Amino acid sequence: MAGMYPATSFQTLAGAGRRDDHDRMTHQSDDVQVLQVDEVEPVEVVPGIVRRRLPATERARGWMYDFAPGTEWPEVDVHEGEERYYVVSGEFIDRGHRLGPGSYVVFAPGNTHRPRTETGARMIGISILAT
Repeated sequence: MAGMYPATSFQTLAGAGRRDDHDRMTHQSDDVQVLQVDEVEPVEVVPGIVRRRLPATERARGWMYDFAPGTEWPEVDVHEGEERYYVVSGEFIDRGHRLGPGSYVVFAPGNTHRPRTETGARMIGISILAT
């Protein structure tokens, strides 16, 4: 698979997160929300695409999407604020780039995209709300 996901303006995470960080987080006070994303109620966006809304603040929204094989976002996604997503599994094709597990994508405000997948894929993301 080497070379399958070429270096581009898209960024890839390596070694993100440490177990001791997670252990500390679960012992914090009430100012932290901890959940298992697979336990969040799934909502079908369109046939083959399921969304789980993750905890939000006044500045950002979190979400997770599961795309079935052969699905595409139903329309061009327009961002008023910044949007970021991380490919957890599978492969997305977005703006001509093949993005496999570990790919981290950042869209500046005003950008558009329409992700699709041939194989099926899961992404987790954060939308930074425009101020």
